[in-house]
Amino acid sequence: MCRKSQRTSSGLGLDRIGELGLCVLRSVLCAAMVLPGLSESLAAQSPPQDLATLRLEDLMNIEVTSVSKKEQKMSKTASAVFVITPEDIARSGATNVPDLLRMVPGVEVAQINSSTWAISIRGFNGQYSNKLLVLVDGRTVYTSMFSGVYWDAQDVLLSDIDRIEVIRGAGGTIWGANAVNGVINIITKRAGATQGGLITAGGGTYEHGFGAARYGGRLGNVMAYRIFGDGFSRGPYPSPSGTSGEDDWKMAHGGFRADVTASPQDSLVIEGGGHSGDAGEIASSILSISPPINALIPLREHYSGWDVLSRWNHILSPRSETSLQVYFDRITRDDTTYGFGVNTFDIDFQHHVGWRRRHDFVWGLGYRLSSDTTLATLRIVFNPVARTTHLFSAFVQDEIAIRPDHLSFTWGARLEHNDYTGFGFQPSVRAAWTPSDRNTFWTAFSRSERTPSRSESDVRANWSVFPGPNDLSVLVGYAGSPHQKAEKETSVEAGYRAKVSDHLAIDTTAFFNDYTDEVSVEPGLPEFEAEPAPPHLALLSSFANLAYGETHGFETFADWRVTERWTLSPGYSFLSMHIHQARASHDLMTAALTEGSVPAHQAELRSHVSLPGHLGWNTAAYFVGPLSALAVPSYTRLDSNLTWQAREDFSVSLVGQNLLRDRHLEFGGPNATVQPSLIKRSAYVKVAWSF
Repeated sequence: MCRKSQRTSSGLGLDRIGELGLCVLRSVLCAAMVLPGLSESLAAQSPPQDLATLRLEDLMNIEVTSVSKKEQKMSKTASAVFVITPEDIARSGATNVPDLLRMVPGVEVAQINSSTWAISIRGFNGQYSNKLLVLVDGRTVYTSMFSGVYWDAQDVLLSDIDRIEVIRGAGGTIWGANAVNGVINIITKRAGATQGGLITAGGGTYEHGFGAARYGGRLGNVMAYRIFGDGFSRGPYPSPSGTSGEDDWKMAHGGFRADVTASPQDSLVIEGGGHSGDAGEIASSILSISPPINALIPLREHYSGWDVLSRWNHILSPRSETSLQVYFDRITRDDTTYGFGVNTFDIDFQHHVGWRRRHDFVWGLGYRLSSDTTLATLRIVFNPVARTTHLFSAFVQDEIAIRPDHLSFTWGARLEHNDYTGFGFQPSVRAAWTPSDRNTFWTAFSRSERTPSRSESDVRANWSVFPGPNDLSVLVGYAGSPHQKAEKETSVEAGYRAKVSDHLAIDTTAFFNDYTDEVSVEPGLPEFEAEPAPPHLALLSSFANLAYGETHGFETFADWRVTERWTLSPGYSFLSMHIHQARASHDLMTAALTEGSVPAHQAELRSHVSLPGHLGWNTAAYFVGPLSALAVPSYTRLDSNLTWQAREDFSVSLVGQNLLRDRHLEFGGPNATVQPSLIKRSAYVKVAWSF
């Protein structure tokens, strides 16, 4: 058994890193002792051909599209890339995308309560992490209301995911504003790859019940399609005080996809879906201005939405192709203290063309319209209550093959115009050197921007009230500023990836980021207000751009095939943040809160063992350093699962999560609008039948 250290790490956390390694090594060494005893049985069976082997041997040839908006071998990418494959997903035992992202070095994943996460890359974490762009099949799910992602609504059917490409680092040249510290692109499988039927179902201690059904077919030789539906009900976690966090969560989701081959030169993708869910939470709210009453109250957040997307690809010549993507997206969210709805229309044109022998151009134009309506409450008011914004963009990127297959140089730039800050310019230059098929060195220089959201420019939020002078209550909150600037980042990165041997591959990245015009929260002076009634004093803070800073660190991970049936995947990341306030600033909290809301050290060790009898055993341990500003101690999470592939079309999985401790805290404090819960140990059983 792995025993929890009695010492809470407040420095480098090296003792807990050692604990992490010890816990997993004990597990995998157990497998090592079992495997020799089964050598005769294993020798009689041919080892399974799975992606553990293929991924290691062909690591340099994995194709990604999120770096340059074109298919590109990883050996050619001058960027920090991690790809989560279907095999990674199946082995993880995760039931949602946030838990999948824990395996990516450099990604900070912290669960706040049953349905809410704080997820970021290379710092600046919070419930609304505003420097991370997330897409699903090219459709952005980054909200313009609160600068972040509502992870509870991203219920992508995990069995339909082809890969998740995680770009750690600036991506503004290709993807535009808000792709400051990273891009997460969730790419689903083509309909032709999901033919036939699939039914999954399960349940357990926290996963009270879940299930999904999918069917794929064809209409002649022209179109392949699939339709699906899934849903789940998840129980509540306990609050830090030991009572129920009242954060139970349920959701239903359905959708379709069709891939049409109209001609040898033309293909069309049409997909869409809808979701509806609700989740409990406990949040602080004002019950009365006079007399002043604040309370932690249970709320029920309802959310729903639907989207439809089409993408037409046309081949002009062997070296020239175009793509036209159009989508519409609607989301709504509300509880008794706020409410809003957002409609988004987006059109994006792209042209990929090779010129002469050495130039490979990608250029494009885009337009996005966002229209929202809001509900005015005592807690949150937007002024104006409804707003429509426009975003225009254009980009170009040229990859120059200085020495084909060995040395390339890439330059690019994006020009955008938005209604909040006007024009923005985001350039980048990158270089990749591949001296051999086994080694790649790369470096990059980029500049990215984050644009303000509605919650920073137009919001009035009231957080608490207390007694004031002359029997007047004092209402405390903050107000948005229409004069917000775009936050700017300048990034320098360098990396090395190598296939050290037929059994070992490594990938390492170092980075330095410089940030200017960062948002600060400046305190204000008391002012008399008649509205909302009764008359009172208002003590409001306001947003300004009086913070700046820098971050640096590195990330490294490896794939090691110890034997034909045993694979280990270790990883480690280090992050150092230094945030400063300008002389004109009176903000006393932002710098310390930003620095102390992310761990300096994270480590992981994942193990996969193929056992006789069609069994697969997977174990993953994740160490996360302390969050000093949030009073969250370091912790080690251990997940393990055993899958029996009874037949080619039927499997049973037994999954355990958070096995080391019965409960632990992962996030909380001012960077979350809801009260945190303790993440509990849990287990569930899942069956899957394909036909």
